Amino acid sequence: MTNEAVLTRIQEKFGEAVRNHEEPYGLLTIEIQADKTHDLIAWLKTDEVLKVSFLTLIGGAHFPNDKGREICVNYHLHSLVNNVRLRVRAFLPIENPSIQSITDIYVGADWQERESYDFFGIIFEGHPNLTRILNEDSMDYFPMRKEYHLEDATREDKDDRFFGR
Repeated sequence: MTNEAVLTRIQEKFGEAVRNHEEPYGLLTIEIQADKTHDLIAWLKTDEVLKVSFLTLIGGAHFPNDKGREICVNYHLHSLVNNVRLRVRAFLPIENPSIQSITDIYVGADWQERESYDFFGIIFEGHPNLTRILNEDSMDYFPMRKEYHLEDATREDKDDRFFGR
């Protein structure tokens, strides 16, 4: 099965909800409206043609300069029967980074959603136990967001001349 066939089938079903698509390095990547993500992934798993039965990854990304679309949720899915991989992306505003959980579709999404919450602050609505998984509970920030400077500007033990600055 080709990426074109997969894309055509998805566009026939979800039409305008598919906002964009591309194929970086041959990986079909679809951007979908955040409120349609759960429906798309549930349909992909139950579709008799595509048979997308394996969730490989759920991950987040932060794009601070993309106003209204600062947080991205990436789902990597795989059809073992058709040997097709697919990336589904949904963008969320930083003010409300909330999307429906897919733990009811893929049980393995549990820890992956918790990790994305822990590092990016993505709220997965309907998740059975959305708590921090790797960082301390006392943290009041999300470390993978690009909200802080990488270096401490007050350091006196570092001479920038030696670092090309």
